[in-house]
Amino acid sequence: METMPLLSMVIFLPLAGAALLLLMDRENEGLLRGAALAVTVLDFFISLPLYFGFQSTHEMQFVEKRPWIEAFGANYYVGIDGISLFMVLLTTLTCAVCAAAIWNAVDKHLKEFLISMLVLETGMIGVFCALDFFLFYVFWEVMLIPMYFLIGVWGGPRRVYAAVKFFLYTMSGSVLMLVAIIWLYYNHGQTTGEYTLDILKYHWVALEPAAQLWLFMAFFLAFAIKVPMFPFHTWLPDAHVEAPTAGSVILAGILLKMGTYGFLRFSLPMFPHATDALAWAICALSVVGIIYGALVAMVQDDVKKLVAYSSVSHLGFVTLGIFALNTQAIEGGILQMINHGLSTGALFLIVGVLYERRHTRLISEYGGVTARMPIFAAVFMIATLSSIGLPGLNGFVGEFLVLVGAFQYSPVLTALAATGVIWAAVYMLWMYQRVMFGKITNPKNETLTDLNPREIAYFAPIIAFIFLIGVYPAPFLSKMEPSVTHLVEQSKIAVSQPPPAPPAVSTLPHTPLSGAKAGGQG
Repeated sequence: METMPLLSMVIFLPLAGAALLLLMDRENEGLLRGAALAVTVLDFFISLPLYFGFQSTHEMQFVEKRPWIEAFGANYYVGIDGISLFMVLLTTLTCAVCAAAIWNAVDKHLKEFLISMLVLETGMIGVFCALDFFLFYVFWEVMLIPMYFLIGVWGGPRRVYAAVKFFLYTMSGSVLMLVAIIWLYYNHGQTTGEYTLDILKYHWVALEPAAQLWLFMAFFLAFAIKVPMFPFHTWLPDAHVEAPTAGSVILAGILLKMGTYGFLRFSLPMFPHATDALAWAICALSVVGIIYGALVAMVQDDVKKLVAYSSVSHLGFVTLGIFALNTQAIEGGILQMINHGLSTGALFLIVGVLYERRHTRLISEYGGVTARMPIFAAVFMIATLSSIGLPGLNGFVGEFLVLVGAFQYSPVLTALAATGVIWAAVYMLWMYQRVMFGKITNPKNETLTDLNPREIAYFAPIIAFIFLIGVYPAPFLSKMEPSVTHLVEQSKIAVSQPPPAPPAVSTLPHTPLSGAKAGGQG
């Protein structure tokens, strides 16, 4: 396993699948769907050895490093630790589920849809594995393009507006991050004589306070928009509502996690003093997002928009856990990233099932659905209770760890955040009651059919993980704990040391390219 390029196989198999689909006849839709499903399922199974072969250490594992653009110190450099491991597995599982879920949902340009989804999968996995700034940014931008097309071509009536808004918001944050990366590159080369884009070499590098603050804000805006944190969330409801079912599931399950992952991979280790100084303000914004998202979700009349606003609330728990800056809270935040991908992904799939049968998402159009769809009702209830955080299901473990860790940081903010659990129960159970219970008052609901074997098959792994994490989270926590502990300890050491004073004169080299050559590959 050590000699196999396992990560590269996981990253690029979907891209190879997209190339295969390009050669296939667009008229043979069954073959296209089958090929896409086979590629995503195979990619999931190939990614499983990452978990079983992962050692409980904070070191990067399954590392692959090859020279790429030597003049600039850029390498093809990938690897995973306990933080990124589960993001990769969640991505491969989610994409396999989506390939099964869209079997009958896409009725135009199917070939292009499947190619976009596979390219998107490569971009997302690459973001979580990249250990080179240039490679990371390439993957970061690559995944933006197919998601733009998924929303803009296969979305709802306002799809173009939603796609453009998604693109502009995300691109704005990406440009700021690019500027920060370029500054770091030149500053590191000027300081050390080595021009490198190796992300790990920038961890714990001492930067003076003003530089840390500006750089932190540039990365923070890119990641906060992606999460999205309040008040940068306004693109999310439009994108979710207009996106096709698979787009919404991938958006909620994976893309939003890139922002929270970025905080852990970049903000905390690279800018510890700025993180420590601004943590309380970010935690306060997280709490506002928890309560705001819940209250807005409560008044929605569209099931999909309700679930979209619930994401704003639930991801507030993730950012609260990350910036509480202790092991319990960060582990809870990472686990909640996984939980949100499972529970909210399931909820968007559920909305898709209803929409395929009735072509409406309005809550008022339903009622009494349980009588016609008992298996669906059970799956819907499990996903709803998971999202609420019922003990015994996955959501409880993540939220409990976040609140326990956050209490050590700020009891007041934690008490306010805990009300989000109550609000979640209100809007989720009220929505479930109106859709599923009561008498059938709309004649169109009389003909609803229950889940078929294909639909049961793609819900089954999600439900299984919801119960597994809720009852026995140790296999997940044990893998991430060494990386989280190392992150927290190193952050405390960095904060305890005074930052360096700003240099008297700071000039950039006149010939960065020649300097990069002299500095080596890194």
